[in-house]
Amino acid sequence: MLSYARILMTGASGFVGRRLAPALQAAYPAAALAAIAHGPSDTCPAWTTFCVDLADADGINEAVRSWRPNLVIHLAAQSSVGQEAELAEATWRINSVGALNLACAIARAVPGSMVFNVSTGEVYGSSFLNGPASETTPLSPRSVYARSKAAAEAIFEDVLPPESHLVTVRPLNHTGAGQDERFVLPSFAAQIARIEAGLAPPKLQAGNLNVERDFLDVRDVIDAYLLILAGTEALPRRAVLNVASGQARRIGDLLDVMVAASTRSFEVEIDPARFRPAEIPRAVGDSAALRRRFGWVPKHSVDELVVGLLTYWRARISAEPI
Repeated sequence: MLSYARILMTGASGFVGRRLAPALQAAYPAAALAAIAHGPSDTCPAWTTFCVDLADADGINEAVRSWRPNLVIHLAAQSSVGQEAELAEATWRINSVGALNLACAIARAVPGSMVFNVSTGEVYGSSFLNGPASETTPLSPRSVYARSKAAAEAIFEDVLPPESHLVTVRPLNHTGAGQDERFVLPSFAAQIARIEAGLAPPKLQAGNLNVERDFLDVRDVIDAYLLILAGTEALPRRAVLNVASGQARRIGDLLDVMVAASTRSFEVEIDPARFRPAEIPRAVGDSAALRRRFGWVPKHSVDELVVGLLTYWRARISAEPI
């Protein structure tokens, strides 16, 4: 197992980062750990925190120069594709300008480091229309979020020096306890929990229920990241890996699983405002390379994931002050 002496992570306080941070602490107990965060409220327990915006080139330079990591994990992103239209400028600033500042800082201060860039399967975009996307599938992003993440991939490829190691992962949809309501499955679960608690009328708002997506439990995604990080010496200096189940599930069928587990009946109302203009009918990833190289397989079923989301939101809603 490859060891890392000094780790620096962006996005440590986000949905995935909150789970990856303690997993890294357990996997690398001797490592010095640091996170780049927007402010004190985003601090990560047991991690040294640099409170600096990714758009602040000087601040990022200083954080990387002073910490001198030999592993940089880049998780920070404007990640909700559903809210990007009104936040296009912020999406590009965070996802692309932030990547440029980070890549430049790494190239100057720690050019031989390992960089683990978390991108997204959304970069395949229109190519999903031709079937499951593998790492060699052409990128054809259809949204602001996806285009900004594809640009970030190119930035790391171009700016990092040849002696650096770059692993880019492209996870497809993943969710779990703690993901907020901007995302489709947590939105369903939260609405149902409020209906059950009598805090909302018996009517659930939904977007396009006929699209099919490749879903993973965030715990399986974390497992994949840890396996890749531990085995990066077996990868070329520039590597790309999909993290995907390889299975498509219709959104409406996953809602049906929650409906069956609900304690109250309710109406499902289709809201055209929840439809995405760049939506494609079916998006599935091919993760054969990840499975072949690292023996990774998902441990959690999607049905288990969906019911777990409902359980989480019931507990969260019941704990909220009235």
